[in-house]
Amino acid sequence: MTKNQAKEILRILRNSFTLPKWITSNREPFKTLIVTIISQNTADRNTAKAFENLSKQFEVTPEALANAEKSKIEECLKVAGLYRNKAKTIKQVSKLILEKFHGDLKPILSMPFEEARKTLLQLPGVGPKTADVVLLFCAEKPTIPVDTHVNRVSKRLGLAPNGDYEAVRESLQTLYSPKDYLALHVLLILLGRKYCKARKPLCKQCPVNTFCPSRQIGDKITDSVKTVAVKRDF
Repeated sequence: MTKNQAKEILRILRNSFTLPKWITSNREPFKTLIVTIISQNTADRNTAKAFENLSKQFEVTPEALANAEKSKIEECLKVAGLYRNKAKTIKQVSKLILEKFHGDLKPILSMPFEEARKTLLQLPGVGPKTADVVLLFCAEKPTIPVDTHVNRVSKRLGLAPNGDYEAVRESLQTLYSPKDYLALHVLLILLGRKYCKARKPLCKQCPVNTFCPSRQIGDKITDSVKTVAVKRDF
């Protein structure tokens, strides 16, 4: 994939999708961290419901969650799955942020990117994606979080190799300018949700299918699924 091709893909995606208004709003780092922890291995709808439950029960601050009863946090998170582990992680990370950083993530986010990322990765329950989400959305740091949609779509489009998290992130960041990282992250997710689905990719309707080396595979997958469905109907 050349940089010109990658640039054209981004241009088409910008014209095909409307970026949500919330990406330009100031996001509170601690709440963003908690939402992202809840979202791990969880559908967006269930993540939103779990965070809503948590917000109704507690003030979402390090102090409040560090001192909350674990069982009450669990009750809020049940809809999100893995709620016991997530409740434990939320209490641990809240306590550590309260004790070590006086309840404020902003000093971390003011560090140079690599130092800030390394510091976040030392927090309980914070892996590369969670760290990158906080850094990109709350501090506009030059990184691209790689969730399941970004990973799948970027590999199918040939924007990234069939490698691990860091290989995908670094490939995307080589092809695009830092000013486009946030938009690219969101647009790849939107493309993955609407067209480049995991099981039934809608290759024929995809707005960037002319650039996609996987589009024929996608059509074959879709057609084979349809064939199976027809056979079952009879």
